[in-house]
Amino acid sequence: MTTAPGFSFEFFPPASEVGEHVLWRSVDTLAEIRPRFVSVTYGAGGSTRSRSNRILDQLMKRTSLEPAAHLTCVGASCAEIEATADRWWRAGIRRIVALRGDPPRKGGVFEPHPDGYRDAAALVAGLRRVGEFDIAVAAYPETHPESPTVEADLDNLKRKIDAGASSAITQFFFEPETFLRFRDRVRAAGITAPIVPGILPIVNFAKAIRFAETCGTTIPSWLSELFQGTDDSPNTRALIASAQATELCQQLRSEGVDAFHFYTLNRASLTLAICRSLLVRSTMAKAA
Repeated sequence: MTTAPGFSFEFFPPASEVGEHVLWRSVDTLAEIRPRFVSVTYGAGGSTRSRSNRILDQLMKRTSLEPAAHLTCVGASCAEIEATADRWWRAGIRRIVALRGDPPRKGGVFEPHPDGYRDAAALVAGLRRVGEFDIAVAAYPETHPESPTVEADLDNLKRKIDAGASSAITQFFFEPETFLRFRDRVRAAGITAPIVPGILPIVNFAKAIRFAETCGTTIPSWLSELFQGTDDSPNTRALIASAQATELCQQLRSEGVDAFHFYTLNRASLTLAICRSLLVRSTMAKAA
């Protein structure tokens, strides 16, 4: 039986009043999809920590959506992180996305806080001592840029799951085979937890390239050709982006993927169009 896919959405805390209006319009728009949860990121080095906490508090108060809090190892002691997690638990937050985190400075090297967690696996184990959170961790279909080998990267993922994470969300990618090959490697390594593909709707292709360079995601040549010459045609660009991401998700659906995590960049229109298309196709397949 064909069932509708599950969705989750990632937002970031805006730095301005205008950005905050955009965020809440996007939250309200995407609420109609009834996501499993919505997550709110930290900035590099926890630089947006107070804003992230405020957005989480407002999500709890003004919506019926289930929020997921991001937590990283960067710039905080174990005691500080556990105190934050305990406050969230008492506030009713039951989901956390647990990440090692990026260095505070671009191009820098991650160094654990002197009294902090050394990596995401240790962070997960610490959160498990605070409460029975549903914890998601990061996974890298094309291997983490700092990982020496594919095997080392898989071993790190396994340590995070063994520490108590219930699922993993992948970094974004642009070809279904990238995720499917990764899923095969994950299962062969004995990891049975759900692996949710992370999807980046391309709002701005130049920005997508910069994101990809940072996290080691491949930009296929055919994708560059699709967006070539669309700089001055936002409507054309949006149509291409929607079609590309919908096709990617639909191919993954045909391979048994039943959940997707969208990196929305606080913009709702593309994500909404993709999700609606997937829901309609699921309804049609079920009726058939």
